[in-house]
Order: sequence, then C-alpha cells, then structure tokens
Amino acid sequence: MADSKTYLLGLDAGNTVIKAVLFDLEGHQVAMHALDGQSSTPQPGHVERNLDELWANARVAIQTCIAQAGIAPGQIAAIGCAGHGNGLYLLDQDDAPLIGIQSLDARAADLADNIDQSQGTALHALCLQRPWPSQTPVLLAWIKQNRPELYARVGTVLLCKDFITYQLTGERVSDVSDMSGCGLLRMPECTYDDDLLALYGLGDARTMLPRLIDPSGIAGTVNASAAAQTGLAEGTPVVGGFFDVIASALGSGVVAEGDASIIAGTWSINQVISRAPIVDGGIFMVAGFGPGRFMNIESSATSASNLEWYVRELVERGAHHDDPFGYCNDHVGMVEPRHDDPMFHPYLYGSRLGAGYRAGFYGIAGWHGEGHLLRALFEGVMFEHRRHIEVLAGAGVSVERAIMSGGGARSPYWPQIFADGLDMPITVADAQETGALGAAIGAGVGAGIFADYEQAVAAMTRPRSRFVPDKNQRAHYDRRYAMFRELSETLNGFWTRLSDAGQN
Repeated sequence: MADSKTYLLGLDAGNTVIKAVLFDLEGHQVAMHALDGQSSTPQPGHVERNLDELWANARVAIQTCIAQAGIAPGQIAAIGCAGHGNGLYLLDQDDAPLIGIQSLDARAADLADNIDQSQGTALHALCLQRPWPSQTPVLLAWIKQNRPELYARVGTVLLCKDFITYQLTGERVSDVSDMSGCGLLRMPECTYDDDLLALYGLGDARTMLPRLIDPSGIAGTVNASAAAQTGLAEGTPVVGGFFDVIASALGSGVVAEGDASIIAGTWSINQVISRAPIVDGGIFMVAGFGPGRFMNIESSATSASNLEWYVRELVERGAHHDDPFGYCNDHVGMVEPRHDDPMFHPYLYGSRLGAGYRAGFYGIAGWHGEGHLLRALFEGVMFEHRRHIEVLAGAGVSVERAIMSGGGARSPYWPQIFADGLDMPITVADAQETGALGAAIGAGVGAGIFADYEQAVAAMTRPRSRFVPDKNQRAHYDRRYAMFRELSETLNGFWTRLSDAGQN
C-alpha cells in the first residue's frame, strides 16, 4: 500500500551547515540531508558567506531529503525554517543577493562600543538589548558608515533563514523571534519602531525592513521556480520560521513558562521562557515568539564551536580519523578528573566580557595527555554556560533543571559534566536535530495540524536520557570554576594588549 501519511519539513540554516529534515507528525525523523557551506574572511574579523551557495546547498538538501524519504512531495503539509540569529543578509533593490555576513563577524566591534557608550541605555529601554559586534543593526550601521556605495544599493534586510524563505516563496518576510533577537523590535510589543532605528543611526532604514509576522504565520507558499529546483510541491505553505535558539528549545521539549533550555552548539545558549520579558540590563537579549511568549537569553560564541575548531585543526588533519568526535569523546572518557587538571578558556571567538578575550590551555604538565586537554575544553565550555546561568539568576530567573540540546548533547560525557558542574538535573532531548524539529513544529501549528505549540510539542518531542548531578563533584567544580573566573580576570590585560599590538 502506498504511503499516505502527512509529513512536516524542517530546515535549519546555521552559520555553515544547512539541513533539511523530514518528520512525521509524532516527531520521528524520517530523512535528513545536510551540506556544509564555506565561510570567507576577506579581512581579519570579517566572516561572510556566498548567498548563491547557501541557496544552492538548501536546494540540494531539500531535494535529497525528499528522495531519501521516498515520499510524494504533496505529502509535506508545511515547511518551517530556523536560522542562526543576527548577522546580516542583504538583498539589493532588484531583490538579488547583495552580501551575507555571519554572526561570528567582528568587524563592527569598535562601532558597537561607540553606540553602546552613547545610546546603549536608551536602546536597552526599547529593545531589551545593548549593541554588540555582529548584531544585525550594528552591522547595517557599519555598512552605512564604511561602505556607503553598498548601503545605497540595499533593498531588504533579512536574516539567514529569511533568505531561504524568500527563495522558496518570493516573499520578503521575517518573524518576530528573529527580529526581536537582533534588537530591531520595540519590546514587549514586538513591533518595528522609528525611534529605535534612529538610535542605531539608521533613521533612513525603515523601508529596508521586511514584512513582520509570527513564527507560525504563513509567509507564503512554494512558488513554481522553487518547486522545480527543490522537488517540493508548488503551493506548499511556508511559515515565518524561528530564531534557531527558540526552534531548538521547542524541538527539545521546552514550551511552558519557566522551562529552561541549554544549547551547546556554536553558541552557548542559556534561556528561560516567561510570559513577560525580564527587564534587566545584565541579560544579553529577550526574544518574543508570540503573544505572552518570551525567551530570556544569555549567550555567547563560546560553546561547542571550540570542540569543532579542535577537531578541524588538530584531529582531522590528513583525514586520519573516520569518527573525530567519537575519538574526542573516547579520550575524555579515559580521564578521571583531578584537582590539578589543565584549564581551558573557550574564547576562540571572543567573549561577552570583551571582544579581545582569547582561548587557551593553562596549567599543562608533562603527565597530561590529549584526554586531559579535551576534558579541560569540555569543562571550560560548561563553565562559561554556568557564568551565563548565574547572570540569569542575578536577574531573578531561576534555573533548577534544564533540557540540553545541540552538538554537545550528543556526547556521552558532556551532559554529565554539565549536570555536575551546574549542580542541576540535565535532560537530553530525544531528537538530535532539535532546530529543524522546532521549525517543523511551527509549520504544524501554522498549517492547523496542531492547535498550539503546547499540543505540537507534546506530540512531537520526548526525552532520551537524564543526568543527575554527582554531589561528590560539587566542591571540585566549585573550586575549578572559581579558578576559571580568576584566571580570566588575570589574563584580561594581556588579551587586551595582544589585540591592540597590531595597531601600534
């Protein structure tokens, strides 16, 4: 008998990888295809991507995913896309790709500091976020100041997943979760605001902003051109989609007020849902994703991207390992934690505490091996998550347990290190592709398959495993965390001099 089931397609566009994942209505992954794109660094601190390549990879990922599943394209009821937040994806005034800047870009660090000093308090009062280097409006302001000829050509300001949605539907749309996450919406109303734009020096940019909808609102339908290129059925509904951290939270099972999500991915994401935004200058950002739904977020580019760098630079050389991440996990598992183990700072891409922060291993002795270095890396990433959770706690946001997702959650050891070092129970979501699943959940709500997020999350998510903190490790991790923080403060002056050395 021919398959007559209904499916949902979730797309997840990260800083490099684009994934197409097909789910049934119970959240089981039916097929998945991913492609890794290329980033370029035309100048130090600049991190860009080719938008034609992004769409080409998305087309192949979708087409291959459908072929792997062996279903008729018409069985896909709706499509949702999640994408990395911030960065800057521009169309020109003829709707052609203009430039793609990723959220690891640091070109606007000085401008972000200048805006923060002059307008930071006023900006936070409106959007609950202070300026930072790869924030979308700061990057747009940098383009305006430093590349005025490019700024004059800008037609539409999009975010990563919005570019995919545009290619699928021809609609220039963004959603409130992504636009609030990049500091472009007045909060808590989640609306565009001319006064807010003026504070960034972008008083002339209002017409560049796309149509704004809710994440589960229908952005448009797959047009004939996209259908021909991807194998999708023309007319398939496409929803507005999500800031990927919110999609990952939904896909891991986080949906109710007070639920906490930890994502150990490229970024260290630590977030808690509330019905009203938490107003506190210490919290990195607040993103809205529907009436009475706000995600309070503490984050930085300090998480599993450190392990990805280690694998790329030190393990995969010459393709010596078929399973490089398994190799790393095996080495971590060989080490029993000791008080004199090396330390690691996960600041390969800077820190919220300062753009000049750098990564490094410290305290290595002759009896330490690769397993000690990797365990130090795992611990250092967890310690930075802990610092972010302490910021949330300082703002009155209690985190007593959390659901963990992202690449770090796939490790057999990292979740236990989180449970021990954070001294809280950690649940790992069953789904590995939680970002794509969250996007599919939104698509299911938008298509009317589910009445609301609660019903969709209940139907499509489940836990895989739970980790309970080892109380015998509490004193060990408290001591090492204090050393981690003290060492950061000690090295801050050195990092600053190192960053400034090339300017003298």
